[in-house]
Amino acid sequence: MSFEQKGQASASNFEVDPRDLTYHKQQGVIQFLNSVRVGITGLALLSGITILGTSANALMVYNNTQVASDFPLALWPDEFDLRPTVALVAGSSIVILANLVSLIFSKAKILPNAQLVHSSVAFMAPFVAFIAALVGISLFYAVNASTTVDTLQSWSCQWGYANMKVAPYFGTLCNQSEAALYLSVILVPVEFIAMVVAGGQMGLERKAKAFVPTPKQGSPALS
Repeated sequence: MSFEQKGQASASNFEVDPRDLTYHKQQGVIQFLNSVRVGITGLALLSGITILGTSANALMVYNNTQVASDFPLALWPDEFDLRPTVALVAGSSIVILANLVSLIFSKAKILPNAQLVHSSVAFMAPFVAFIAALVGISLFYAVNASTTVDTLQSWSCQWGYANMKVAPYFGTLCNQSEAALYLSVILVPVEFIAMVVAGGQMGLERKAKAFVPTPKQGSPALS
C-alpha cells in the first residue's frame, strides 16, 4: 500500500459520524435533566416527610388531649373537623411513597436494559405525587374555609397566644399546622416541575434511540 493510500486509510479512522455527535449531545442533556429531576425529587421527598411529621404530630396531640364533651375544661370544641389535617397526612404519605419509588428506580436500576420502564416510572411518580398534593391542599382549603366548624389549624391558631405549660400547646400546634400547609402549597409546583422535567427526559431518551452509534467495521490492515 502506498503512502497516499495509508494516509487516506488513517484519515478515515478519524471521521466523526454526525449521528454520533447528536447522540452524545442528547446523552449530555439527558444526564443533566436526570440530575435536575433527582434533585427536585429529593426536595419533594424531604417536604413530604416534614408535612407528614408535623401533621401527624398535630393529630396525635389532639387525640391525646381530647376529653369527653361534658368535661368542665374541654380544650377542643364539640364540633370539630379533622379532615384538612387528615388530608395532609394522607397526601404527604402518597408523596413520600411516590418519590421514594422514583429515587429507587433512578439509582438502583432495578430493571437493567429497560430504560423506557425507568423513564416511565420517573414520570408517573411525580404525576401521582402532584395529584395527591393538589387534592390534599384543595380539600384543606375547602373545609378550612368554613366559618361554622373549626379545624385543627383554625382552633389552635385562634388560641395560639395562650401561654400553656402543658399540652396541647396551641401556639406550637398553630406553627406546625401552618408549616405543613405552606409546604403543601409549595409542593404542588415542585411536583409539577419534576413531572415536566421527567417528561422531557423521557422524550429525549426515545429520540436518542434513533441516533445510537452503530459498530464500525474494522479498517483493513496496513501493509
